[in-house]
Amino acid sequence: MKNFRKILLAFIFILFTSQLHALIIYRPVNNGDMNDVKCYLRILDEEDNDVTYTAARIFYAWIDQPHVYYAYKKNYYLMGGIAMHVYLKPGKYKISVYTPKEAQNGFVCENKETWESNTFYYNTENKLNVLFLSPTANDNYFYNGGWHLDYKAPKFRYYTVPYYEGK
Repeated sequence: MKNFRKILLAFIFILFTSQLHALIIYRPVNNGDMNDVKCYLRILDEEDNDVTYTAARIFYAWIDQPHVYYAYKKNYYLMGGIAMHVYLKPGKYKISVYTPKEAQNGFVCENKETWESNTFYYNTENKLNVLFLSPTANDNYFYNGGWHLDYKAPKFRYYTVPYYEGK
């Protein structure tokens, strides 16, 4: 009976997720305390309605355990070293992340307000299935309190090189 339940649950999960389009948002490891600063997912539909919790099923995995998935308990967030697996209903979406002031863990940088990312326009009909998330930096490559979503992987040294617009 236990095996039957497991098989039934697996079948239901596969059936449910097969109707959704998979997107991975990957936040590579950052330097030092930046890894612990959470950034929260925001998904808007074409009419700018927040559909973060209605248009997607979302799980996460640590990069050192890529095949072990965890369900979020409450909020959808990323920290350094997490890959977020987003299963979206078909459609077009505006994807971004943010870190409110109270979630910055006392991290000192130029931006004392909410840290916002750029908006990535995503159509589930496209073949794109991975976005990379990087913190932003100033001219001196110090974190400046922002995020950048891109379909191109960031440069790496020992950790993710922050995104700098001036290049």
